[in-house]
Amino acid sequence: MKKYLLDTNICIFYLKGMYELNKKIEKVGQKNCFISEITVAELLYGAYHSKSKKHISEARQFIEEFTVIPFAGLADDFAKQKDMLTDKGQMIDDFDIMIGVSALKHGCIMVTENIKHFSRIDSLDIENWINR
Repeated sequence: MKKYLLDTNICIFYLKGMYELNKKIEKVGQKNCFISEITVAELLYGAYHSKSKKHISEARQFIEEFTVIPFAGLADDFAKQKDMLTDKGQMIDDFDIMIGVSALKHGCIMVTENIKHFSRIDSLDIENWINR
């Protein structure tokens, strides 16, 4: 069975009820969809930054619905990937690297609309579930 790691942008679109992501997650099985600890931090930051208790509650509820993949133990993978991207002159945000190496290490397909950045990570399988 395939496993999917949902990027932060996918989670935000899901929370906003956009692009029928609920149907896509249902189709592959919610138990096969995961989020990174990094995405958890980004979602909570966005919710707190909005100053809306409703957004904070929605973010926490969303997070509880998915298995969270820890970043612990991936510092070496992050450092190697960042070094390779730096050498190629193809840097991306540190959080994207952290999420990408999490997907690689846990054998997940990266689900993101940000194909441009995530495609720079070697051997990362990527799917874009957003149809604009």
